[in-house]
Amino acid sequence: MSSKDERQSGERGCETCPRSCRVDRAAGAVGYCRSGSALEIASICLHRGEEPAISGERGICNIFFSHCNLQCVFCQNFQISRNDSPARNMSLDETVSIAARFLDEGATSIGFVSPSHMISQMRSIVEALRAGGYRPIVVMNTNAYDRAGTIASLEDVVDVYLPDMKYMDHSLALELSGAWNYPDVALAALREMHRQKGSNLALGDDGTASSGLIVRHLIIPGQVENSKAVLRAIAEELSPSVHVSLMSQYYPAPGIAGHPWLGRTITRGEYDEVLDELERLGFHRGWVQELESQETYRPDFTKPHPFE
Repeated sequence: MSSKDERQSGERGCETCPRSCRVDRAAGAVGYCRSGSALEIASICLHRGEEPAISGERGICNIFFSHCNLQCVFCQNFQISRNDSPARNMSLDETVSIAARFLDEGATSIGFVSPSHMISQMRSIVEALRAGGYRPIVVMNTNAYDRAGTIASLEDVVDVYLPDMKYMDHSLALELSGAWNYPDVALAALREMHRQKGSNLALGDDGTASSGLIVRHLIIPGQVENSKAVLRAIAEELSPSVHVSLMSQYYPAPGIAGHPWLGRTITRGEYDEVLDELERLGFHRGWVQELESQETYRPDFTKPHPFE
């Protein structure tokens, strides 16, 4: 029997994500994410710049959905995530054909980026690939603003969860992402991911993760205490044995270049203070970006290959 979240997976009375807009997307109505029921895809590309256990040596075929259910003012993928940006509708056959080409060329994983408002579409792509004889490792690269019930419904679909735990400060979550309840919602989603996958990361012979959970956190300038609180929550609510990816790649998007604290990159002092907390809490699995990554991870989605 399908769960409530599966039955309301982005079509009628949409409750796919915690926004609970309850619009009939199949009939053309749009809610917060301004997305319909079609496959609205911004890019399908090979990405070699994820964590080593995600990209591996061959890269991962990432499918970037248009729009997002958070609208963070500092979004690094602002070209495609803004809900007022143009969305390209693709057919399921076209989407699967492009993804299959990357798999045929050697990629073993397929990643879905910003899928929180596109759960039924993500499921359709996976089902179509499997029907065509493909069995890629499925990675859900999410902002973690997901219903725990939706995550539970994906237990047989997703192999690796790659959530970004952004905030433990409710006021900051409201100010920067318009989601006061983000800390509570995201923690509940992470608990369900951890229930499914535990703290261990299963790796194949090539070092690519085949099952597991990796929690990302992007250090935001001027918000060291929020970063510390996020790390404490992960350690206390999940485990310090969880794989954590601490990211220092923040750079100010064009729309916030003049912001008093978002309009700069993080400092060495901020970076070191958060890293000290990571070590104090006993995290011993995962990755830490070098501070210099601020100049590296700047995709351009106007190009066919945004990361090259």
